[in-house]
Amino acid sequence: MEKILDTVEAIAIEKGITKEQAIDAFKEALVQSAKRLTSRDATFEARIDKDTKNYSLLKVITVVEEDDPRLDDEPASYMSLSEAKEIDEEIELGDQLKSEFILENYGRTASANLFKELEYHIQRTIEQNILDRYKELVGTIVIGVVTRVDNDDNTYVEIGELSGILSLRNRIKGEKFKAGDTIKALLRYVSIDPKFGLSLELSRTSPKFLEELLKKEVPEIEDESVEVVSCARIPGERAKIALTTNQANIDPIGATVGVKGVRINAVSDELIGENIDCIEYSIIPEIFITRALSPAIVQHVKVEDKKATVSITQDQKAKAIGRSGINIRLASMLTGYAIELEEVEGRVSGFEEQRDVQKTRDTTALEDLFR
Repeated sequence: MEKILDTVEAIAIEKGITKEQAIDAFKEALVQSAKRLTSRDATFEARIDKDTKNYSLLKVITVVEEDDPRLDDEPASYMSLSEAKEIDEEIELGDQLKSEFILENYGRTASANLFKELEYHIQRTIEQNILDRYKELVGTIVIGVVTRVDNDDNTYVEIGELSGILSLRNRIKGEKFKAGDTIKALLRYVSIDPKFGLSLELSRTSPKFLEELLKKEVPEIEDESVEVVSCARIPGERAKIALTTNQANIDPIGATVGVKGVRINAVSDELIGENIDCIEYSIIPEIFITRALSPAIVQHVKVEDKKATVSITQDQKAKAIGRSGINIRLASMLTGYAIELEEVEGRVSGFEEQRDVQKTRDTTALEDLFR
């Protein structure tokens, strides 16, 4: 096994890992090979001399009390004090007896085991590097090419050297993909499957996917001059996003929508025509809830803990609820309040109904401008 460290360094270059990682893999391979040849409960210590490019392998035995249960459980790694005294009279509890273990004495079996273990640990190192690299991308948008769609409508996407899975529940309703399609998706999770190895979980239904799409389309969100405070989606149908800024010269909604809606429409097109409502965030819950329920015009909001009772006239109730309850559900998800509607007498005049739903005659709505 002469010059084996030269071989290890060459493997590092070939596999694209660092020299230190390759040497650590080699040390682990030495330890595991020695355990294969002796006992799995034995303890070994591998040492590498980088100057001479030599290695040594030591068997380590720890001295313990006479009644220590490890003497029975791991006899290859522990020795009683009385036995150790027979070897060295000055030895004490906790000391370690180290003896050189010559791997070469075990012939071809040792060599075969060592190279098998080295190959295994090098591969684990490569996988760990890939795992760490993709973990940094969790929560961001990745682009890949569809390789196949199985019988359960799971879409398999090739992303770099890994395969991602876009399950049916993570796909926008009505979407259809075929092999060769290029798609964007949010990387939700990186996992190691014992059978299939590293895999990526993708999503196109997560609110975070909408946020990341906006970040790519709206420079003000990318540079954080406009902040997406919260986001709620019913994928493929409708979404609401709450926006804010601490810069007086920026209109968060105007910046996000873009000239003639070009920015928000680009995001909507990626989401199969999903309607996106942009709402200006307020630190005052009553105002925020009022805005979240647009296009309905609210009369009064009462907040208690995480419940909001909203007074609304009969002619605005249908708008507040929305088709199949979509508007009130999104408003509740966006604000974090359980919203309950309370019908009151009255009717919104035609003039008021045409006004911007984000404006209100109640001057307390201006309070958030001075906080």
